[in-house]
Amino acid sequence: MIMKYEVIIYWSQEDQTFIAEVPELPGCAADGETYQEALQNVEVIMQEWIETAQELGRIVPQPKGRLLFA
Repeated sequence: MIMKYEVIIYWSQEDQTFIAEVPELPGCAADGETYQEALQNVEVIMQEWIETAQELGRIVPQPKGRLLFA
Protein backbone atom coordinates (compact mmCIF):
# COMPACT_ATOMS: atom_id res chain seq x y z
CA MET A 1 0.00 0.00 0.00
CA ILE A 2 1.33 3.42 -0.94
CA MET A 3 0.97 5.91 1.89
CA LYS A 4 -0.04 9.36 0.70
CA TYR A 5 -0.39 11.01 4.09
CA GLU A 6 1.66 14.05 4.95
CA VAL A 7 4.54 13.26 7.31
CA ILE A 8 6.20 15.95 9.39
CA ILE A 9 9.74 15.12 10.53
CA TYR A 10 11.67 17.22 13.02
CA TRP A 11 14.59 16.96 15.43
CA SER A 12 13.67 16.67 19.10
CA GLN A 13 16.41 18.22 21.19
CA GLU A 14 14.76 16.87 24.34
CA ASP A 15 14.71 13.27 23.08
CA GLN A 16 17.86 13.55 20.93
CA THR A 17 16.08 11.84 18.03
CA PHE A 18 14.11 12.61 14.89
CA ILE A 19 10.33 12.49 15.31
CA ALA A 20 7.98 11.69 12.42
CA GLU A 21 4.29 12.55 12.87
CA VAL A 22 1.27 11.97 10.63
CA PRO A 23 -1.21 14.75 11.48
CA GLU A 24 -4.13 13.10 9.65
CA LEU A 25 -3.84 9.91 11.73
CA PRO A 26 -4.20 10.96 15.38
CA GLY A 27 -1.45 9.58 17.58
CA CYS A 28 0.50 8.18 14.63
CA ALA A 29 4.17 8.96 15.22
CA ALA A 30 7.56 7.28 15.33
CA ASP A 31 11.14 8.20 15.96
CA GLY A 32 14.58 7.30 14.69
CA GLU A 33 18.24 8.11 15.12
CA THR A 34 18.31 9.48 11.55
CA TYR A 35 15.80 11.28 9.35
CA GLN A 36 15.56 8.20 7.11
CA GLU A 37 15.06 5.85 10.05
CA ALA A 38 12.25 8.00 11.44
CA LEU A 39 10.55 7.95 8.02
CA GLN A 40 10.91 4.17 7.68
CA ASN A 41 9.56 3.64 11.19
CA VAL A 42 6.55 5.90 10.68
CA GLU A 43 5.66 4.07 7.46
CA VAL A 44 5.35 0.85 9.50
CA ILE A 45 3.30 2.63 12.16
CA MET A 46 0.97 4.16 9.54
CA GLN A 47 0.22 0.69 8.16
CA GLU A 48 -0.42 -0.64 11.67
CA TRP A 49 -2.60 2.39 12.51
CA ILE A 50 -4.75 1.79 9.43
CA GLU A 51 -5.02 -1.97 10.01
CA THR A 52 -6.02 -1.45 13.65
CA ALA A 53 -8.62 1.18 12.73
CA GLN A 54 -10.13 -1.16 10.14
CA GLU A 55 -10.21 -4.07 12.61
CA LEU A 56 -12.05 -1.86 15.11
CA GLY A 57 -14.49 -0.62 12.47
CA ARG A 58 -13.24 2.95 12.69
CA ILE A 59 -13.04 5.38 9.81
CA VAL A 60 -9.68 5.71 8.10
CA PRO A 61 -9.37 9.27 6.80
CA GLN A 62 -8.56 9.77 3.15
CA PRO A 63 -5.22 11.52 2.58
CA LYS A 64 -5.73 15.23 1.97
CA GLY A 65 -2.30 15.88 0.54
CA ARG A 66 -0.32 18.88 1.64
CA LEU A 67 -1.60 20.39 4.85
CA LEU A 68 -0.78 23.76 6.33
CA PHE A 69 0.85 22.64 9.56
CA ALA A 70 4.41 23.67 8.77
